[in-house]
Amino acid sequence: MNARTALSAGLTATALLTSAACTTNGTGEDTGDGRTLAVTATDDSCEVSAGDAPEGTLTFRVRNAGDQVTEFYLLGDDGLRIVGEVENIGPGLTRNLVVSAPEGDYFTACKPGMKGKGIRDGFAVTDSGKAFAVSADSRALVQQASRNYAAYVQDQSAQLLTGTEQFVDAYEAGEDDRARTLYAEARVHWERIETVAESFGDLDPRMDLREADLEPGQRWTGWHRLEKDLWPPATYDALSDRQRAVYAEDLLDNTRTLDDRVQGLDFTVDQIANGSRGLLEEVATGKVTGEEEFWSHTDLWDFQANVDGARVGYEGVRPVLVERDEDLARTLDRRFEELQALLDQHRRGDGFVYYDELSRAEVKELADAVNALSEPLSRLTAAVVA
Repeated sequence: MNARTALSAGLTATALLTSAACTTNGTGEDTGDGRTLAVTATDDSCEVSAGDAPEGTLTFRVRNAGDQVTEFYLLGDDGLRIVGEVENIGPGLTRNLVVSAPEGDYFTACKPGMKGKGIRDGFAVTDSGKAFAVSADSRALVQQASRNYAAYVQDQSAQLLTGTEQFVDAYEAGEDDRARTLYAEARVHWERIETVAESFGDLDPRMDLREADLEPGQRWTGWHRLEKDLWPPATYDALSDRQRAVYAEDLLDNTRTLDDRVQGLDFTVDQIANGSRGLLEEVATGKVTGEEEFWSHTDLWDFQANVDGARVGYEGVRPVLVERDEDLARTLDRRFEELQALLDQHRRGDGFVYYDELSRAEVKELADAVNALSEPLSRLTAAVVA
């Protein structure tokens, strides 16, 4: 990354984190039914106003009272499956997580500094004795959205597996030029379903961890380990053929595991809507800043793929949204189109220009379009589960 783009990325990252952290999913008003919970996160604590709530649409109002950027998660009873999350909550800011949670045992977790396992505590969702999440009038639309999104995730996962197999074959054979081309093409399918992949808390760090996010003693594997070897910096010791094979086969094994796991997944309407929001946050915190593909600068391929996935998720629940908030649907339609028009300006052949070729003004223009979409998209989940 050249100095001009690095400076631009830093400024953009600050603006995006501030903008994204100020948004909320819905009003977050306490309805008096025990389903709105206050979370106070500090650098060494994670206080939730109650340890349980009745099943239904839950709103966690997360306030960061610490000095570090933090994240908040609702995890399944295995402590790995992510039911819902909000990321990049800046100090002094509040964001809402809206989820539809059935009866069961869970964990809440705050992650100061956005690293490690976080500060966790048990949380219970109790039987309310009545249906939740969607009205009977919308149930058919929601069921169709769930079926369509599950099919989309399965298809993208299958294409990811095929693309990864081709990439690994080229990489292990030492066909570096071909591997560089296949790298960006295969990762498109990962990025389109990134929030689903992240819901498996054990797989994501093995497959997509950036070098800058490594914790002391943590083994670095996955896409970005191979990326650095294909686009090596000036002072770098290249991997041996044996090391290449070990890292590449590890990536392929994890991709097969991911593909197996997604086959049986069902998606609720809030998971689809939160996934759409989460994918756009991935754009804001990694792609626009140029931090995701630090060595290859193929960030715009990832950027487009995240937008693709966010749009598919949104369009799946759009019929439900139109019934409940047609104005919000029209706004989201327009903002998605505006962002796509900007991305199309940077196409080159079947792909895009490299990110370090963009000017500071072009990076800012993309960041502004992401911000313009982020605010209304942050209201999607609350609207479709109302």
